[in-house]
Amino acid sequence: MLNIHKIILLFLCVFLLSGCAKNVDLRKQAREEKVSISSMQNTADSIEEEKADSTKKIPNETSKVLNEPVKILFVGDMMLDRHIREAVGKYGGGDYDYVLQPLKEKLAEFDLVVGNLEGPITENESTSVNTKIGESKNFVFTFDPAVAKVLFDNNIKLVNIGNNHILNQGEKGIEQTKRYLDEVGVNYFDESSTFFGDQSPTLVIDKSRTLIRIGFVSYNYSVPNSADAAVEEIRSAKEKSDVVIVCPHWGTEYKVGDPGEAVRALAHRFIDAGADLIVGTHPHVVQNSEEYYGKKIYYSLGNFIFDQYFQKETMEGLGAEVTINPDRTMEFGELKFEMTKRGQTIVNSIR
Repeated sequence: MLNIHKIILLFLCVFLLSGCAKNVDLRKQAREEKVSISSMQNTADSIEEEKADSTKKIPNETSKVLNEPVKILFVGDMMLDRHIREAVGKYGGGDYDYVLQPLKEKLAEFDLVVGNLEGPITENESTSVNTKIGESKNFVFTFDPAVAKVLFDNNIKLVNIGNNHILNQGEKGIEQTKRYLDEVGVNYFDESSTFFGDQSPTLVIDKSRTLIRIGFVSYNYSVPNSADAAVEEIRSAKEKSDVVIVCPHWGTEYKVGDPGEAVRALAHRFIDAGADLIVGTHPHVVQNSEEYYGKKIYYSLGNFIFDQYFQKETMEGLGAEVTINPDRTMEFGELKFEMTKRGQTIVNSIR
């Protein structure tokens, strides 16, 4: 009888242990499925591309952690054809890094530099070189493919391509531009989407456990109904981002100072829709800035890389230094740039 009892007891232990093992496997499976679902959700909600060392994918539950300020520099219009192309060949030995060489250390001080890429990057030959002001080809741009890498190497890792020159080489020009930017890791956005690389709706900056989601929205005056689309993009970005920044391409060229009532009204409309900051381009000269309901508006930063040497105002540009604090408040500083006739941009002074 004792042996029978031992056998029954042993059988029960094996049965129970087998059941426990199955429970462990089921819990493990459940955890794996949860991780898989979470991973899929994070992928679906991905808010940046793993292209730069300064950014990485962040789970939603930790996206609100902020421990130190994030510093972003906004610069104005960048045009690297025409006389700039000639100057690179004549003074820079064909190396486009020559254009920004005087600013390399200054640009590296920021977590991100954002500018307006005023034309496409393509393999096409330039038609604007050696043209005169007023000639039709004088306003048709194409930038050397080497420009993309120069932007990245100088910390200009986000560009607005929603402007009136991006179609200078047609739709194929836009396709080439995106391809060259993608290859080097420079993100971009335009009036059709707040997406970077057409994949991520917002940019996440991760700096020493400082995590912040920034939604960038473009407005392009040369695209019909772009204002209404921008308002909708602002509202959408507001739901996904900690900070929403609008970069409009607007206004009257060469109009210094006051941007005009229509532009001011549109800026206020963007703020009312949820924008936290507006940084404008296109007039090629620096225009006024203001605060509206506590939100900063830079109507135009003027030029950053350009060959408009016909007046003092077009040879000057403004850099807007934006510090986003852990509590989402912003502080602002300004840099004053000067474009030399040898094709370089230098820091003139700090304002």
